Amino acid sequence: MWYGGGWSVPFSGGPMHGFNGGAGWGLGILGWLLTVLWWVLMVVAVVALVRWLRGSSKGGDMSGGSGLAILKQRYAKGEIDKKEFEEKKRDLQ
Repeated sequence: MWYGGGWSVPFSGGPMHGFNGGAGWGLGILGWLLTVLWWVLMVVAVVALVRWLRGSSKGGDMSGGSGLAILKQRYAKGEIDKKEFEEKKRDLQ
């Protein structure tokens, strides 16, 4: 019979590992640290995936951009002149 942890505990030993027939930590403190690191990486991966999916759903427009970036874009398109650009830039800073 195998008592290993499967994918959720990838660094555990087998049923005959350790002093108490596999009911221990497997690799000792190193196994514990690797297991914690595994779960931290899983959480970071999920958070990064959620942020990426939220970012890609917004599209390519500047709706969530900073005010200065939007102002520069409007100036580059010719929607505002240099004087208005400088005034609004001072207001934003």
